[in-house]
Amino acid sequence: MTITAKANSLWEYANPRKFLATSERLLPFFWLASTTCLVVGLVWGFFFTPDDYKQGSTVKIIYLHVPSALMAINCWLMMLAASLIWLVRRHHVSALAARAAAPVGIVFTLMALVTGAIWGQPMWGSWWAWDPRLTSFLILFLFYLGYVALWEAIEDPDTAADLTSVLCLVGSVFAILSRYAVNFWNQGLHQGASVMRVAAVTGSDTEEKVSNIYFFPLMVCIVGFVLLFIALVLYRTCTEIRARRIKALLARERANA
Repeated sequence: MTITAKANSLWEYANPRKFLATSERLLPFFWLASTTCLVVGLVWGFFFTPDDYKQGSTVKIIYLHVPSALMAINCWLMMLAASLIWLVRRHHVSALAARAAAPVGIVFTLMALVTGAIWGQPMWGSWWAWDPRLTSFLILFLFYLGYVALWEAIEDPDTAADLTSVLCLVGSVFAILSRYAVNFWNQGLHQGASVMRVAAVTGSDTEEKVSNIYFFPLMVCIVGFVLLFIALVLYRTCTEIRARRIKALLARERANA
């Protein structure tokens, strides 16, 4: 199969009927896999790892904070990709997928902000600091709220999809800043990437900054959050498709009445 044929086969899933049928087959797997990973990762991390010699038991909030922060950023990037597909190809499923992902991103971003505050208070002596990464993350959260509000404020769905796609393009700047703010500015309380880093001096491939005792359950939690995100977006996208169908049927009935 050529690359063009493969691309065309992928675009077939822009058909709402095929998307619904495929999602219904995949959702049970994602629900089961995400639940299993989250239960294993969180139980392993919270109950079977020792306290840190500096942070004590507070370090265990890493199993919620890091995955939720990671997914908060990647959720917006997924919305960006879906918005670009809408602007270029005008596939309604992509616009509905972006709309469906936004509330999920709000929850992940809020979780990251709250767990970060809980983690930061004993470490920094403050619940909040106007750190570059924290500030950009807060602005990203406001963009999420604005994105959802804009969808609800505009009655015409195509116009709403156009305007929210533009908003998503602008908000992507803060999604990138949230990820790389520590690298851009050598200031602030928030540390850099703490899971993996590239060893620039030795030239080795990667070097773990987190002990394996915490690293492995953290990876399981991250996989669980990723699978949960996919399941929630698929489920909510299916709901959005059905809701639009119901609106179309009601409008048709009113027109025929």
